Amino acid sequence: MHPFVHAAATPEKPAVVMAGSGASLSYGGLEARSNQVAQLLRSLGLKRGDCIVILMHNHIDYLPLVWGAQRSGLIFVAMSTKLTADEARYIVSDSNARAVFASAALGATATAAAAGLPGFAIGGAIEGFADLDAELARQPTSRIADESPGRDMLYSSGTTGRPKGVIGPLPEGPLDQGDALQGLVAALYAFGPDIKYLSPAPLYHAAPLRYCMAVHRFGGTVVVMEKFDPETYLALVEKHRISHSQLVPTMFVRMLKLPDDVRAKYDLSSLKVAIHAAAPCPVDVKHAMIQWWGPVIYEYYSATEGAGFTAISPQEWLAKPGSVGKSILGQIRVLGDDDEVLPPGQTGRIYFHGGGNFAYHNDAAKTASVMSDHGATFGDIGHVDEDGYLFLTDRAAFMIISGGVNVYPQEAENALVLHPEVADVAVFGIPCAEMGEQVKAVVQPRDMGRAGPELEAELLAFVRARLSHVKCPKSIDFRAELPRHDTGKLYKRLLKDEYWAKG
Repeated sequence: MHPFVHAAATPEKPAVVMAGSGASLSYGGLEARSNQVAQLLRSLGLKRGDCIVILMHNHIDYLPLVWGAQRSGLIFVAMSTKLTADEARYIVSDSNARAVFASAALGATATAAAAGLPGFAIGGAIEGFADLDAELARQPTSRIADESPGRDMLYSSGTTGRPKGVIGPLPEGPLDQGDALQGLVAALYAFGPDIKYLSPAPLYHAAPLRYCMAVHRFGGTVVVMEKFDPETYLALVEKHRISHSQLVPTMFVRMLKLPDDVRAKYDLSSLKVAIHAAAPCPVDVKHAMIQWWGPVIYEYYSATEGAGFTAISPQEWLAKPGSVGKSILGQIRVLGDDDEVLPPGQTGRIYFHGGGNFAYHNDAAKTASVMSDHGATFGDIGHVDEDGYLFLTDRAAFMIISGGVNVYPQEAENALVLHPEVADVAVFGIPCAEMGEQVKAVVQPRDMGRAGPELEAELLAFVRARLSHVKCPKSIDFRAELPRHDTGKLYKRLLKDEYWAKG
């Protein structure tokens, strides 16, 4: 269903609650606000198929904005708040956006990106932008006459290059028609009208945005964290009696490293489904989370492109630790170096055949580069076992070739992150005259005061006790913070490029 159905049936029911500020919108309020957004968009002359860009921190107006665009038949680009002005300008231009909606705190980036387009500021003033609150107050709360379903066009996070806009066909048919995600979350995670969903990640990312919208289609309540904090997350589960949530493995790691008394003080018994995706989860980390929270942790593997989808329940994962599950969308094919299909148990490039359709906006060459007769790839390496369960090894772009041996840095990262002094870690290859590439680690310690030769030796000994020496870093550098996206993805390319530039 569309939220307008729930607005008619249960207008007072909470649709959105902001965890920090306490601001909230009922379904009646969401309906009125999204209608005002749609009216504003039409007043600007925007029609079906046009595009808007949203450059916002998590805010009470975020979801009304996307629902307003959705019911206007528009394409909406939810843009990362971490972008530079140049990157934001590129996305605005590449997407052919007709208007920009931005948080006041991102004013400099928004002004540079908008380049004369109509702009609307949220939560304060931006020079040259209209105040969104004031503009919406002038609009009627009635539905526009020519409603039709729009959709998102989300740009990849750029972990391996320039962000790419992922677009599929604009939906046809009635506004309240269902979609594939609705069917998946109902079947896999028991989404329904009683769901209380905690969203701890930025709404500009594909999974948080799409899953929050799915909750609204079922008539549930979304609690949105302005920013993730491990103890606050636990407190919110208890306070709101959260039933469902979606996280990334770095959030698990941060919660596991809380003191035992802090972890034990919150009642998490309401939590029935905790979904995770977006980045690989170390086996030991997931075992620890299931031991703590119980068998409520579900995993899926997909990407913004939506060309394939695997899923695994906690019970299945305990029988197949490390797997990301069986395919639900698209047939998995594992290809070798000669593009031949490999048998179960052999590692190669992962493709999904016959899955969802997508294209990279304005980039036919990039679209073609991830396609073959065997389907589409997300750029990952792995294998399928005899029972059809997929196991991922790493991303192809990050494979290290040292002395002719393929080294997958994810293994060393998974080992190092378990050390109590490690807050975050990146492992990658750097130039080596003798071996071609050498395995390098950059660690964000819990206490930067401990960074130095003694901690380096301790960490090297820790990882060498767990992995073959060829897979272990030869040296470790320390940084106060790693370039990790709020969605959990690591911008390893930035670190790797820095080291390769040094030669």
